[in-house]
Amino acid sequence: MLMKKLFRTMWIYKAQFISMIVMLSLGMGIFVGFNVEWYSIEQNTSLFMEETGYADYRIISTTGYLEEDVKKIEDLYGEEYVSRYVDFNATIESTSLTNKDTLTVTVTENENVSGFILSQGEPYDASDDEGIWIGEKYASENNIELGDTILFTYNGLEIEGIVKGLVQSGEFMISLQDDTQIMPDYTKHGYAYISPVLLESTFGVTYYPQIHVISSQEKEEFNLAVDKALGETSMILTKDESASYAGSQGEVEEGKIMGTILPAIFLLIATLTMVTTMVRITDKEKTQIGTLKALGFKNRKIVIHYILYAVIIGVIGAILGLLLGYAVGYFIFNPQGSMSTYLEMPYWDLYTPGFVLVVMVGVIVLLMLIAFLSVNKILKKSASEILIVTSSKTVKPTKLEQGKLFHKCSFGVRWNLRDMIHNKARTGMSILGVIGCMVIVLASLGMQDTMEYFVSNYYEGAMNYASRIYLSDDATEQDITDLMDTYQTDTSASVSVKIEDEAVSLDIYHIENDFVKFLSNEADYLELKDDGAYICTRIANEYELEIGDEITVSPYGDTQEYTMIVSGILSSVSKNIVICDEYAKQIGISYQIDSLYTDIDDISLQSGIKSIQTKEDIISSFDVFMEIMDTMIILLVGVGVILSIVVLYNLGVMSYTERYREMATLKVLGFKDKKISALLIGQNLWLSFVGIIIGVPLGYFVLDYLMDAMADEYETVVYIAGSTYAISILLSIGVTLFIALMISRKNKKIDMVEALKNSE
Repeated sequence: MLMKKLFRTMWIYKAQFISMIVMLSLGMGIFVGFNVEWYSIEQNTSLFMEETGYADYRIISTTGYLEEDVKKIEDLYGEEYVSRYVDFNATIESTSLTNKDTLTVTVTENENVSGFILSQGEPYDASDDEGIWIGEKYASENNIELGDTILFTYNGLEIEGIVKGLVQSGEFMISLQDDTQIMPDYTKHGYAYISPVLLESTFGVTYYPQIHVISSQEKEEFNLAVDKALGETSMILTKDESASYAGSQGEVEEGKIMGTILPAIFLLIATLTMVTTMVRITDKEKTQIGTLKALGFKNRKIVIHYILYAVIIGVIGAILGLLLGYAVGYFIFNPQGSMSTYLEMPYWDLYTPGFVLVVMVGVIVLLMLIAFLSVNKILKKSASEILIVTSSKTVKPTKLEQGKLFHKCSFGVRWNLRDMIHNKARTGMSILGVIGCMVIVLASLGMQDTMEYFVSNYYEGAMNYASRIYLSDDATEQDITDLMDTYQTDTSASVSVKIEDEAVSLDIYHIENDFVKFLSNEADYLELKDDGAYICTRIANEYELEIGDEITVSPYGDTQEYTMIVSGILSSVSKNIVICDEYAKQIGISYQIDSLYTDIDDISLQSGIKSIQTKEDIISSFDVFMEIMDTMIILLVGVGVILSIVVLYNLGVMSYTERYREMATLKVLGFKDKKISALLIGQNLWLSFVGIIIGVPLGYFVLDYLMDAMADEYETVVYIAGSTYAISILLSIGVTLFIALMISRKNKKIDMVEALKNSE
């Protein structure tokens, strides 16, 4: 009997049950999907890095390390966990396919440390004097196949070899030409491994400026041990300061933030709306509950019966949400998806963090608890008390309703105000639905505006050059002078320094042609003067520095310390300090020019040039980044609007049902359907405006938090375009109007006699 009633009741309230399942599915789907995305990145990248021997520490020396140096480190950490290492950007002069790009050529003495996984071809042979093992994705994008011959140059030296394998390396999971790029461009830049034998036969000497170490030691302990073993203070970088690890961890952290904030808003709105709906349905079932109790059904059995409604909704919603979540996770994280343009690795399996399942179970338990409390409250009375038909409860007028101003309002205003005042839960949930839509749409579209604003200010404004020329290590002063005269350049030099124990870049500029500008943390441009140093926002925040304070740095390989005055705070894509060449002379720091900037984009390789990077290439790589972000934004906005529609429709149907007798009374009094519809639409618009007023500043706050947590490396200024505000507001109003029109169409079906007779 109860089973038949279960399905009969679900059919009667099918609109509410379907809407609750849809809300739960959407809320859980987005929550699961975004958390599956970041957790899958974490698990797959960790496995890949472990299999390729990703180094935890990189000991660096510009003079290079000898075999006895690496032996000292091996004595500390074991031969299998240590390797001398070198990589450098070489220019491809020719291949059998006549490509002309750049490759990061890499040599590791121990293939188990900072090595790779072979995808195709011959296994790596450390004694091979002609083999090249090249990155699989670069080879695919440039139609390079096994057996092709590649000739590339570095500092005037030529290296020629045969492609013997296609590989994937943890060190180059995110393969960037330099730190100005944020996205790989596999059509123009890749990486390749060669053997120590081929390296030595090309250069004529053995030169390894790095020692890579796999170690679980803390950095401070590791530094002390290495310095003692080598007998000098060494420049040591952790894996956190390497592009692949930092980039992948950045994606993980961004995913955690995204999986915590916006999906949590989805889930919160869906859950609260379901709770409200469950309570209302239980109240409507009051007569049924009394009848069951009068027929002799025990309280426990009645409670279990109504808890089953919550269980069915929760289980179906959870299953659909889990499936939707995996679909969302796969949409973002798959070997052909947007994330594959950023990460090159062999593993793309989906994983679910344990807490996601706990949350899903928790939501189901919450619904069961609400059902229990709602029914149990009614069952405390006797069957006869429950079955007494109560007329609409008499409510005392509030102070607002007693005021003169209230009585001066039109009938429609008073009717709607009274309904909202005496149905606070429904009113609050409707406002919450609009707020949720506003926050999600505004924050999502605002992310796009902020990043485009950053591109406009930094990549298109601050980078005022057409090409950046990287000078070769063996470039002579005459080479540099000739290039500067030929291309009318500005110059820069980078010196690796440390602040306390942290490695940062000290960038020294000579600006005459305004090819490089410096973006302040307030989105305007600073003039680089010779009165001090200009630090990036991250350094300013980390060390609590302000303009006028002093900062002390020490170059690696030099015991000298240099104290500089902070003259400005910059927005930067790298963690750096900027000074002009005149100020560098004042404080006595030595440097060598390594980059030239020019407004000429057609530059040929010549003596003194290591490689050339165009501004167009950098912006193109950012466009790929924006495509990934656009995918996330479209997904969030789409699901946000759908969830808002379902929530507001569910509440609208609830409101219509509760006010059915009132509307029937209005029809009896001569109100036309259009007039009644106008009353309903008016109330919905009021609630929409309240939600918008609260949602706009809240959306800005959420965006500010997201950008601060997710994109701190870009040091952006939050910016929301006027069109985004307009779109967000119009969407919220549009959704509200759409739902109001759908609900108001039901007015034509009101049976006045039945509605008024039921209250007798």
